[in-house]
Amino acid sequence: MLTAFYHPGYAAPIGQHIMPIRKFELVAEGLRDAADVRLAEPTPLTEDDLRRVHSAEYIAAIRTGEPRTLAESQKFPWSPELFPSVCLTGGGCLAAARQALRDGVSAAVVSGFHHACADHGEGFCTFNGLIVALDALVAAGEIRTAAVLDMDLHYGNGTAQLAATRPHLFALSLYGNDYANNVAVRDVTVRQHEDGENHRSFALPAGCDRATLFKTMDAALPLIAARNPDLMLYQAGADPYFEDPYSPLALDHDDLLARDRRVFEFAKAHAIPVAWVLAGGYTSDVSKVVRVHLNTFQAWREVYGG
Repeated sequence: MLTAFYHPGYAAPIGQHIMPIRKFELVAEGLRDAADVRLAEPTPLTEDDLRRVHSAEYIAAIRTGEPRTLAESQKFPWSPELFPSVCLTGGGCLAAARQALRDGVSAAVVSGFHHACADHGEGFCTFNGLIVALDALVAAGEIRTAAVLDMDLHYGNGTAQLAATRPHLFALSLYGNDYANNVAVRDVTVRQHEDGENHRSFALPAGCDRATLFKTMDAALPLIAARNPDLMLYQAGADPYFEDPYSPLALDHDDLLARDRRVFEFAKAHAIPVAWVLAGGYTSDVSKVVRVHLNTFQAWREVYGG
C-alpha cells in the first residue's frame, strides 16, 4: 500500500493561469478507487520549517501580500489564501518524505516548487518544498544526507542555489529548458547552468528521445548512488511531454512512464527510500498532464509490486 498525500487546500485561487492548479485534484480523483493507494492529508508547514530555508521578509510578504512585487515574485496573483495553501503543499512534501523513510516509497500529489529561492519566488514556485522538507528531517535528526532528483523540464535553479550552501544535500537536475532570473531558456545550447560541488546538471538536447534520455540518466544517476543518501526526493515532471508548449523534447507518455520506472528501479536497486512529487505540465488538454502523473503511480506498481 502506497501512502500519497493530498489536500484540497493545495489549490490557491490564482484565476485563469497557465499552470493548471486543478491538476492536483484531478490526479487525486484518479487515485481514489485504487486499492493499492491510500490518500492522506498532511499537516501544514510551521513557521520554523519555513525559516530554515526562506527569509523572514519573504515569508511575511507571502503572508501579508506586501510588498506586492515580492509577494507575487513567483508569478501568481497574491491572495490571503496563498500563504495557507503553500504551507499545505510544503507539508505534503514533508509528509511524503517522512513516510518514505518508514515505507521505502511515498508520494505527494503536489509539486516540489524547485524554482523558489531563499528570498523570493520564481516560475510559479513560492516556497521550495523539497529543501524545506529535507531541512526539517535533518533538523529532527531523522536523516543525515539527502538527494533531490529533478526531472522537470526546467532546470531546478532554486533547489541548486539552496543546496549549494547545504553540504548534507545533493541536487541533480536533468532538464530541457534552462531557467534563471525568472526566465526560461528553451535552447540549452545557448545557455547551460554551471554546476557546483553538491549540485550537478545534465542538459537534454532538443529532440531528445527515449534512448538519449536513458543514456543521460545512466550517466547522471550514479552521482546520487555515490552519495549514498538516506532519502531521495524525485520531482517527476510532466512538462517534458512533447505536446507541452515549453518542451522541445520528443518524449511521449510511454517514454515518461519508462523514465519513472527507471528512476524507481534505481532507487530500489540501491535501497534508497524515495518520495516523489508532481511537477510542471502545461499542455492545454489537462487530461494529458494528469495521465503523465498517474503513470508515475503505474511505474511504482511495476517496480515495487504495488
